[in-house]
Amino acid sequence: MQLLNALNIQKSIGEKHLFNNISFSVGEKERIGLIGVNGTGKSTLLKIIAGMEDMDEGSIVKPNDFSIAILLQEPFFQEDLTILEQVLGADNKVNKVVRSYEIALEALNENPKSEKRQQTFFQLQKEMDSLGGWDISAKAKTMLSKLGLQNYHEKVSNLSGGQKKRVALAEVLMHEADLLILDEPTNHLDYEMIEWLQDELKKYTKSILFVTHDRYFLDAVSNQIFELFNGELFTYKGNYANYLEAKAIRLEESDRRREKAENLYKRELAWIRRGAQARSTKQKARIQRFESLDKELQKGTNKDNLEMAFTTTRLGKDVIEIKAANKAFSGKIILREFDLLVNQKDRIGIVGKNGSGKSTLLNIFAGKEQLDAGDVIIGQTVKMAYYTQESVDMDINKRMIEYIKESKENITTTDGKIISAAQMLERFLFPMHTHGTPIRKLSGGERRRLYLLKLLMDEPNVLLLDEPTNDLDTETLTILEGFLEEFAGVVITVSHDRYFLDKVCDTLLVFQGEGVIERYYGSYSDYLEKSKLELRKEEVKEIVKQADKQVKPAKKRLSYMEKREWDEIDDKIAEAEGKIASIQEEMQATGSDFTKLQSLMAEEEKWNQELERLIERWTYLSEMAES
Repeated sequence: MQLLNALNIQKSIGEKHLFNNISFSVGEKERIGLIGVNGTGKSTLLKIIAGMEDMDEGSIVKPNDFSIAILLQEPFFQEDLTILEQVLGADNKVNKVVRSYEIALEALNENPKSEKRQQTFFQLQKEMDSLGGWDISAKAKTMLSKLGLQNYHEKVSNLSGGQKKRVALAEVLMHEADLLILDEPTNHLDYEMIEWLQDELKKYTKSILFVTHDRYFLDAVSNQIFELFNGELFTYKGNYANYLEAKAIRLEESDRRREKAENLYKRELAWIRRGAQARSTKQKARIQRFESLDKELQKGTNKDNLEMAFTTTRLGKDVIEIKAANKAFSGKIILREFDLLVNQKDRIGIVGKNGSGKSTLLNIFAGKEQLDAGDVIIGQTVKMAYYTQESVDMDINKRMIEYIKESKENITTTDGKIISAAQMLERFLFPMHTHGTPIRKLSGGERRRLYLLKLLMDEPNVLLLDEPTNDLDTETLTILEGFLEEFAGVVITVSHDRYFLDKVCDTLLVFQGEGVIERYYGSYSDYLEKSKLELRKEEVKEIVKQADKQVKPAKKRLSYMEKREWDEIDDKIAEAEGKIASIQEEMQATGSDFTKLQSLMAEEEKWNQELERLIERWTYLSEMAES
């Protein structure tokens, strides 16, 4: 059943043509991921659907009672409201009662002997009972708690930008609209929050349209993909993995057609260069056909040769060393006696909860923050580039090509090829005809992409990246990941993006709070899986412990066979973990052999089940052995 139909939408901003007669529909319970390069108009399209921005031409048809709630990248707030008041901002009777009840409760706490306040409070209690306000209040507070916002009565004006975005997310989720529109909902969320939101959206009973850079999130939530490209909208059934497979097939077919077109193009080019003496209708048709072919062939030129193995400034043996580092902010410990040695070609991911000090460590590397105690030693050959979350200081009246040439006019690849600044702009998805565009005309995401390219053009040998996935689209991230695979220097990145970390990093620094930093060698997904297993072990132990407190049966002793099993079970658990790791490595190397991939996935599932069984058995036997 179709809920919303968009017909022949056209939209231009200045000289930039965003949508060329695009049409689509949103059906019941659809979860649509909208993707496209920054600057293609994703956020604009979301605003048009929500009725917040006008289109030049076209129409959107939906039922009269159809409700839409939208999360913007830069939400609007009433700064004088509390967090809870903002989240319950929808103008309906139950929300008004819950807001009034919270105000009355706070007033009564201030003066519990006031009869007037008592009467108001008791009256509102009755209204909460009759309207089901307790459920609404509990839902809002649970949501805020999951998003790391515990003080519901804090004024919105006192919050950081990231906290405000989380308040806005909770507010939109509370609407339960027919169509939920979310623009980059995972920005400013840590892993636990992203996982919670992922589960919430899977349970959402109505339709969702969302933009995200988080490809694991996109894959888990979506059942349809919309892709904006060159003013057109392409639709794909299924999640992100299905989209990648379908797009690969479409591009393969496109390459075949392109090859045929190129052969025809050569013949047409030879004819056009000879020049037509007479201008007959037939010859005019050939000229038009040549011009059409030329446009079609130009469309794909910026996609070619995306691999970028650049030369870098020589990096010596000494890179970065931190010794006995201590750092605190306002009494909050960030680093405590922290040591770190960074070696050539290290790929380090920094993860942890928001506010735990991850960006502070990058600022210490970059010399923007000083330690309270300890030493930071930077090697003499280190040439650092730092991609920060802060606003970039750009001369917005400069043209893109001039801005990039401030770094270098040309760079050299490892195989000796010279690549111009214009070619690099194309490789970073800025078509040739846009290179003279003033920076002021670029979207926020396009400016961040341009800034990243400028940093790379300086040929650094140490890259510091602070949440790069917050600002970059999935296609630019794919290009960046390809670059980092070939990059000969050191990469240190702060990110919550599981997909990006899995592709880029092989070592993690996990900020656990109060200056405790765990080192983990492996992928982020492996670390998360390990953490879940450890948590489950602890939960099982606690359950057994509580059960033992309630009922204390006669102590059992391990039988002969159980003793043998207890002696061998650690080796069996290690073997199961090794098998899973081996299968996962084989899966990564399988490529597009889907038959083999399915077989490996089945085998992985079998060993995961065996590992869970062994852990449960280990818990039981350990309790017996300790009794």
